[in-house]
Amino acid sequence: MIIDKGIDGGKAFDWGKTSSDYAKYRDIYPQEFYRRILDEGLCRDGQKVLDIGTGTGVLPRCLYSYGAEFTGTDISENQIETAKRLAAEADMDIRFMSTGAEDMDFPENSFDVITACQCYFYFNHEMLAPMLSRILKPSGRFVILYMAWLPFEDRIAGESERLVLKYNPSWSGCGETRHPIAVPKAYGEYFELEKNEVFDLQVPFTRESWNGRIRACRGIGASLSREEVEEFDIEHRRMLEAEAPEHFNVLHYAGMAILRNRK
Repeated sequence: MIIDKGIDGGKAFDWGKTSSDYAKYRDIYPQEFYRRILDEGLCRDGQKVLDIGTGTGVLPRCLYSYGAEFTGTDISENQIETAKRLAAEADMDIRFMSTGAEDMDFPENSFDVITACQCYFYFNHEMLAPMLSRILKPSGRFVILYMAWLPFEDRIAGESERLVLKYNPSWSGCGETRHPIAVPKAYGEYFELEKNEVFDLQVPFTRESWNGRIRACRGIGASLSREEVEEFDIEHRRMLEAEAPEHFNVLHYAGMAILRNRK
């Protein structure tokens, strides 16, 4: 369970509560998202890669075929157990460990690349920055990745967000607009910003998969009681039946910041 006064007004959330939905509905990054990573020469061809805040291992599993050697860590034991199961079912040799990012204890110069997807704002960056520099190889790269729907431009996303706020008014993940990733100042001493780009993505959904994606967000599945989630699910499905076709795209933007280790 995580409690942070800067997130959702300090309301507790636990990603382990939504591991089932997370595994089924959060593997949504389109191929262009991964292509941007690969085109930078990252997460491929024998590189040793650490994915922190890995959740159910979406990033390592989706990039596994490109030849990197992956390790994934996450504070949630439920998420890690799900990641292990999904990797085993796909016959993927990925090491997963349940640990908080700030508590990792890898040897110096262990990794060529470290990735953090959808999770960098949950970390203590003053603790993490020197640790990542230490366990990265000289000139190794730390890649911060993020993707979010655009509720003011996409009608379905906006309607879904309105319902999330109805059930969880303290949810602070709302109102996204395009912006480069805000790299915390703590990294400036240890890393040089190499690239920070933003790009749009059209992400395909069905009513069922979009309902699951919203249910698996922090504001619903990770925060609310089972009864509240069930009530939200009923109302959200009703909205989608009235407002959305069976198949549709949701406009998202994505950000990628690449930091090169100064050592």
